[in-house]
Amino acid sequence: MSRFDSSGPSQRQLRVGEQVRHALSDVLQRGEVRDDLLETTVISISEVRMSPDLKIATAFVTPLGAADDQAIIKALARNAKFIRGRVSGALRQMKYMPEFRFRLDTSYDNMARIDDLLRSPEVARDLDTDGDEKE
Repeated sequence: MSRFDSSGPSQRQLRVGEQVRHALSDVLQRGEVRDDLLETTVISISEVRMSPDLKIATAFVTPLGAADDQAIIKALARNAKFIRGRVSGALRQMKYMPEFRFRLDTSYDNMARIDDLLRSPEVARDLDTDGDEKE
């Protein structure tokens, strides 16, 4: 069994992913990408996952205040090569500049759904019943 068979990302993948996230955020925040849709939208990058060989960076983004999230993802994908070039200065220590892929971050939606479920009357009733039996 090799050391690459682990269940989660390596420490190096996590560190490089965080560096890439910061570099992407800087490029988007400075408005270096000349795309009408991207210039008028605030984009939050919550996480960047690196492939084991560090050649592919998958960025999970949340467009804030945008009507069409998929249009933002498509605009980012259209400009991925340009973004890659703009980020290269901040990541010059890397042997290979990663290819960027953009995905919509749904973790906030999932957390809100779970929170709503936990606050629902059915769950609250079950929680109250468990508390009464222990006393």
